[in-house]
Amino acid sequence: MSQPSVAVLDYGSGNLRSAVRAVERAGAAVTLTSDFDTALEADGLLVPGVGAYAACMAGLRAIKGERIIGRRLAGGRPVLGICVGMQILFERGVEHGVETDGCDEWPGVVERLQAPVVPHMGWNTVDVAAGSSLFAGIEGERFYFVHSYGVRDWTLETNDRTAAPLVTWAEHGGDRFVAAVENGPLSATQFHPEKSGDAGAQLLRNWVTSL
Repeated sequence: MSQPSVAVLDYGSGNLRSAVRAVERAGAAVTLTSDFDTALEADGLLVPGVGAYAACMAGLRAIKGERIIGRRLAGGRPVLGICVGMQILFERGVEHGVETDGCDEWPGVVERLQAPVVPHMGWNTVDVAAGSSLFAGIEGERFYFVHSYGVRDWTLETNDRTAAPLVTWAEHGGDRFVAAVENGPLSATQFHPEKSGDAGAQLLRNWVTSL
């Protein structure tokens, strides 16, 4: 059985080597790329992200990344977003009073966490959605977060044609925010699985195995 291929999308968002190594350890053949066709054709696409929402969206648009994501999802091809790579999948982000359009794969706004201490940095438990495939075999574990912004108070309208996403939550300083989403071929985590030890490694294996 051949290894599934995963493209890690390189759009200028920081050090990507740890993500590449972690996905390789999860059993995938990994290519770090900004090439449209390579990213489109891989079995799985990983969208990392660090730093400011607006800068990430500018970098993504420079390589037509939002079109890559949209075309993959239209064809039912898996995409996994991590940290700001999750945030840019939402409708828009607001940082320092500046509003930036995101990929709009999900409705919702990324905004500053309302907690006494920001950024939220360190290990935190999550409230896993019932029926989660991404967290299969992972219970009561902690994951590593580094962020000042998140999606808070998120509710989704659903209809007969669309299944509701599975939403995993976390809390910091009394503020509840989205920690992970699973929605057909599109999955995302606010935390860094590649920095989350055995639990993060299992989550990435779960995703790679599903490709």
